[in-house]
This record gives sequence, structure tokens and C-alpha cells, in this order.
Amino acid sequence: MFSGKIGIFVSFTNIRCAKDTKTVTRKTDAIYAVPLQNIVDFQFDDRVVAVFPDMIQRSVPGYGMIVSTIGILAGKYAQAGSHCYDLGCSLGAVTLAMGQRITAPGCDIISVDNSPAMIERGRELLALHTVATIPVTMICGDLQAVTIENASVVVLNFTLQFIPPAERLSLIRRIYGGLRPGGILILSEKIAFSEPGCHHFHEELHHDFKRANGYSDLEISQKRTALEKVMIPETLACHQERLQAAGFSSSERWFQCFNFVSLVAFK
Repeated sequence: MFSGKIGIFVSFTNIRCAKDTKTVTRKTDAIYAVPLQNIVDFQFDDRVVAVFPDMIQRSVPGYGMIVSTIGILAGKYAQAGSHCYDLGCSLGAVTLAMGQRITAPGCDIISVDNSPAMIERGRELLALHTVATIPVTMICGDLQAVTIENASVVVLNFTLQFIPPAERLSLIRRIYGGLRPGGILILSEKIAFSEPGCHHFHEELHHDFKRANGYSDLEISQKRTALEKVMIPETLACHQERLQAAGFSSSERWFQCFNFVSLVAFK
């Protein structure tokens, strides 16, 4: 994930630091592998952090490509003397991708996540690597309370779906207000479909993807139950309408695989 080579983001595994030759091996996600009497709402706690690289790679189709391309987009649109934000940064994959690609002078990256376990581990991983050429600050806090200012690139990579729907427009408007003219918002989300047959088609393809990556039907079912109250997908049209309502001049869908989409919106 943190190598200077673009494709390494796919695996998160065997991360090697040339400076001290430390290797971090990806741990297998087995959180939902046995029947659970009480399935609690999904949280980004120590259990999830320990297996997150494996979980995200086996659960989100195209994740490595999304992260790598976000780095390319950030390098293209970052403006000199501006802030670049990674909101909901988890372990910092997008942060490192941006850090490798941004060359505009005077930029920095501000990465925010409300999970103390994620930030602690993210800082450890960041300290192992020197590939980022611009300053990075990782903050443990509520991204809805973070001031967005003098920004040229803001990323919400599978983050907005965890924000209560009634609060999403307010957050997008704050991001828009903090962006410079010509700045971009990159938004990746799992989406829903208004037509039931289409929704079922994409959901089943996603489940097949997870089965192909070694998840059992029990794991798929139990994780779906854990997520149903905390991760609420919306349709692509809903996201596009919200971006327009917030003031963005246009948005482009640059990636889609099954029910996973990434957009770039322009100010």
C-alpha cells in the first residue's frame, strides 16, 4: 500500500521500509467467521484496525485502483500553497497516494479520522515511510467539526456513507466553501439503485466478489447486519444532486465497479 509503485496499493501486504527493513504482514479478516449471538453495530475499533487492509481489499472491488488514481488526481489538481484533505483517512492509504503525487510547492495534507485506533496505527505506518514529499498531519477528530480552508483537493473515500443522511449536505457545503476556485472534491461511495432488480443485480455481484475472495455466506450476512444501521448508501443521482445543490459546477463519475463508485466534483 505504501510503496512508491502505484500498484502496491492493491494489497496492503508485506509493506517494507527500506530505511529500517521492517515488514508489516497483512492479517486475515475473520471477525464474522463464526456465528455471533449478538451482532453489534459496526465500529472502526481495534479488531477492525488489526485486519482492515485485508478487509477493505477483499470487500471493495477496485479499491487499489481507486486509491492509486486519487493520488494521480491530487497531483493534477493540487494548487501551490494550499491544503489537501483526506477526510475519513483510516490507515492513510489515500494520504500516502496523494503524498507521492503532489508536487505543487507549499502544499500539505491534513488527514482526519474519528477512530483513535485508526489514527494510532496510521501514524505508525506513516512513520515507516518517507515517500511522501509534503508535510502530513494526522488528526483524530470529528471530520464534521474540522475547518476546511484554503483547500485545493478534498477526499471523502468511502466516508460520507457513514455520516447520517440528514447531515451530508451540510458537510458537502462546508467542503465546497473551503475549496479554492478550481479545486476538487473526490467522493467514493457504495451506492444503492432505485430500481429493485438493478439493486439486486449489483448486490449479488458484490456478494459473489466477496465469496471469490474467501468470505463465507455467514460472514457476508453477519457483516451486512452489523453495517445496516451505520452505513446507509444512496443512489448515484442523489449524490450528484447534492453536489450540485452545494454549488459544484459539475461532477464526473470516473470509476464504477458493481455498486461502488467514485466521483470527482469541480468548483
